[in-house]
Amino acid sequence: MLSAGVENKKIRNSKLTHSKLLDTRSLNTNYQLPITKTMRLQDARPKAGSQKRPRRLGRGISAGQGASSGKGMRGQKSRAGSGTRPGFEGGQNPLYRRLPKLKSFPIVNRKEYTTINVSKLASLPANTEVTLTSLIQAKIVTTDDGPLKILGDGELNVPLQVRASAFTAGARTKIEAAGGSCELVA
Repeated sequence: MLSAGVENKKIRNSKLTHSKLLDTRSLNTNYQLPITKTMRLQDARPKAGSQKRPRRLGRGISAGQGASSGKGMRGQKSRAGSGTRPGFEGGQNPLYRRLPKLKSFPIVNRKEYTTINVSKLASLPANTEVTLTSLIQAKIVTTDDGPLKILGDGELNVPLQVRASAFTAGARTKIEAAGGSCELVA
């Protein structure tokens, strides 16, 4: 009987090469080349049905979770019992109380208008073209705070050609009822 080392040496020293194996494969239809598969890290998995042992906390350093049981040194989160409630920030005003509850939260990139009521336009002469620049020249509006918006407070009996960026529904009906026109300007 030959030892394993001697058998391997005989196989290495034999004249049977890979090309000869391929030739014999063409003759013998039942022959298959050995399939080699390299092992990868994702192939290493525990056996089906196996269970991981539970952590034994506070049983000495050799057990892996000794002394403070993996919870760090001191503090509220290392103590027994429940921790802090969700949203607790250590006593400072928490996020859900810092943010506004209702609709009064300021709008980001809010559009600012120069506003004027219809009652202020009643002092202008009939068939006047009303724009932001004409109102500033007539000293009815003193500052340019942005595009012109006409509001509907008051009465208007004079027909005017109003050019503004925005109109309220009440202002539009009052201007058109007086015989004037409303034109939107971008």
